[in-house]
Amino acid sequence: MKNSWKGRKIIWFLFKQFARMAVLLFLVSAAAFFLVSISPIDPLKVNVGQAALGSMSQEQIAKLSLYWGTGLPPVERFLSWAGDFIKGDMGTSLLYRQPVSHVIGVKLSNSLWLMTVSWVVSGGAGFALGVLAGANRGKTVDKVISAYALVTASTPAFWLALVFLMVFAVRLHILPIGLSVPIGMEAAEVTLKDRVIHGILPCLTLSVSGMSAILLHTRGKMIQVLESDYVLFARARGESKSQIVFRHGIRNVLLPAMTLQLASVSEIFGGSVLVEQVFSYPGLGQAAVTAGLGGDVPLLLGITVISAAIVFTGNFTANVLYGTVDPRMRKGREGA
Repeated sequence: MKNSWKGRKIIWFLFKQFARMAVLLFLVSAAAFFLVSISPIDPLKVNVGQAALGSMSQEQIAKLSLYWGTGLPPVERFLSWAGDFIKGDMGTSLLYRQPVSHVIGVKLSNSLWLMTVSWVVSGGAGFALGVLAGANRGKTVDKVISAYALVTASTPAFWLALVFLMVFAVRLHILPIGLSVPIGMEAAEVTLKDRVIHGILPCLTLSVSGMSAILLHTRGKMIQVLESDYVLFARARGESKSQIVFRHGIRNVLLPAMTLQLASVSEIFGGSVLVEQVFSYPGLGQAAVTAGLGGDVPLLLGITVISAAIVFTGNFTANVLYGTVDPRMRKGREGA
């Protein structure tokens, strides 16, 4: 009886989460479509050219308008896209002339490992530095780490990317200047080493610019823990500083740090858009910019929905892992 009750609660929890995701995806796609609709960019002028349009007949212009969907009311276009998307058809990219699912699959495969490595490095390094700074509050190491975090937090990701590009690629000639593979090399000849080398600078930029939030947050939480009454009791009991940090500090700051890191998936996505533009990296972020500037509504909406789904997955994972890291939250949720 008890197990069946728990099973029903788990099913109800999953149902609420997926219903929330469905509403979120609908609202995000509607907002993206609305912004594209009111944009002053004319897809025909951008992709065909003003001079070419002037030399075309009205019938040819009408066919192009039908292809780009500029002649239909915005609400009708959005409902038509939403109906096809529910059926599993994301449409055809107007710029790439390929199915949107195929374009997103190719671009996402380029960006996913880049963002995953950056997310892991920024989270791990930020957490470690935050613990170190909080455990040594007021000392030189704390001042240096805090200053670094404040500087990187106020530095735009694209500016940091330009600095790394100028230093490591232009001046020192250590790393390639951009792209994801060497120029002029066939796909069959590209090795894993080539892809890793071309991804170092984008990963470094996203990691450096993304660790400041978790660093400062972990530092503040660690300071609060070390000033608590139970830590004072642990000191009176004779525990060393390292024992207090590992037994009490890290255990209590791990949950909020994990929550913040899982929620930072959206920041990684946002930073990758600008970073991929700087390094001409053919990933999902660059495709989103191209689709937005070119008026490729099906591709832009597809990227928006996929990005929102990945961000929601990060938040959903945080909710699921709450009970694993802190059993008190699992018991409180069961009691509720």
